[in-house]
Amino acid sequence: MLLAGWLLALAVVGFTATPAAAVPSFAVQTGQPCQSCHVGGFGPQLTPLGREFKLGGYTLRSASFNVPLSAMAVASYVQTAKGQSPPPAADFAGNDNFALDQVSLFLAGGLGQHLGAFIQTTYDSVGKAWHWDNLDVRATTTIQVKGADVVLGASLNNSPSVQDAWNTLPAWGYPYTNSELAPSPSASPLLNGALAQTTLGATGYVWIASLVYLEAGAYGSPGATTLTRLGVDPSDPGSISGLAPYGRVAFQNSVGGGVIEIGAFGMKTDIHPGLDQTTGFTDHYTDLGLDGSYIKTLDSTDVLAFNGRFLHEQQSLDATCALASQSTGCASNTLTDVRADASYYWRNKIGATLAVFDTVGAANPTVFSANRTFAPDTSGVTLQLDGTPFGGSGSPLGPRFNMRVGVQYTAYAQFDGAGGNYDGLGRSASDNNTFRVFTWFAY
Repeated sequence: MLLAGWLLALAVVGFTATPAAAVPSFAVQTGQPCQSCHVGGFGPQLTPLGREFKLGGYTLRSASFNVPLSAMAVASYVQTAKGQSPPPAADFAGNDNFALDQVSLFLAGGLGQHLGAFIQTTYDSVGKAWHWDNLDVRATTTIQVKGADVVLGASLNNSPSVQDAWNTLPAWGYPYTNSELAPSPSASPLLNGALAQTTLGATGYVWIASLVYLEAGAYGSPGATTLTRLGVDPSDPGSISGLAPYGRVAFQNSVGGGVIEIGAFGMKTDIHPGLDQTTGFTDHYTDLGLDGSYIKTLDSTDVLAFNGRFLHEQQSLDATCALASQSTGCASNTLTDVRADASYYWRNKIGATLAVFDTVGAANPTVFSANRTFAPDTSGVTLQLDGTPFGGSGSPLGPRFNMRVGVQYTAYAQFDGAGGNYDGLGRSASDNNTFRVFTWFAY
């Protein structure tokens, strides 16, 4: 609690600073303060201007030249209602853990009028290893069709939805920061992040008159040796058989003084689980989802934002069941994941976010054998309070420096299939309730 008090005191000092500049390399490139492109003055939640910048290929600039390098560090304190046994990671205790969660380096900027990139590499201090992180390299051009601007773009990226400009899909959805030391449920749809950094894909898109977005592409798995050298485990969740098609549509428009977006997305994936191809089968996943968002500026400075998504996954786990020597009643499975969050930022600096989440699915004793109920159901709420003193200006270390401090609390109603004794050893869902204090620095 001493750490929480120190962080909040630091934030109060920061909010008394006088105005002055922006986010790391993108902010210097555009000449815009962080608040112009990010809700609350800190990433990754994008404003409508931030979405245009991303869909335009990161090419907008006011400076003739800037160094396209940035860095980021996240540190936190994590406490659960009941200690975890075994501890969440090597060299950490079962509870009350302090950690430098990650340190990231970025190559991020535009090259001329048509090329841009966001390339991240991260040191995971919990796992004590470097790995390649988010990759999004773009080529774009703008044409005129019947008097309307139409952006034509292509993205080379390594995580389905990391290229997306709305904060509704998994790669950039809430929570925008978390800790590996916090408990996490064992079941989630494949598209909720399992393919991040273990795939490489190319998608093409059109952005019509800042109203309609259409995107299509496909993803495959780089070789196991390549992924290992890039610092990720190629066996989790396994390798894609052939190519996995991905599609996305979204409609955005002004409503009630704000900007509303509704969309849909989907992916169809065949996986060799654990890289094992000996069974002659693959696991089949069909992920289909709907999403929506709304953002509005109140009284010129306050910001209100909503994000939500519904994702349904149909599974046919033929390879997993064959590896487990289960021939009946195993392969067919479903998961449905629903998430929504609402944020309010006073003066676009001090914010509160309330999020709800609910994952449900069919019981399966082979897939969910570690759960007493053999079910994946997990639900709960997260509340976050945070402050970003330099999102609009006033940074004491110049325009490249920005920081956010905050507290999170996650409460579970269900965890891995039940509210009480979900593991058969007496642990309740509420034992995983997590309090986290974090600091997030960018330069």
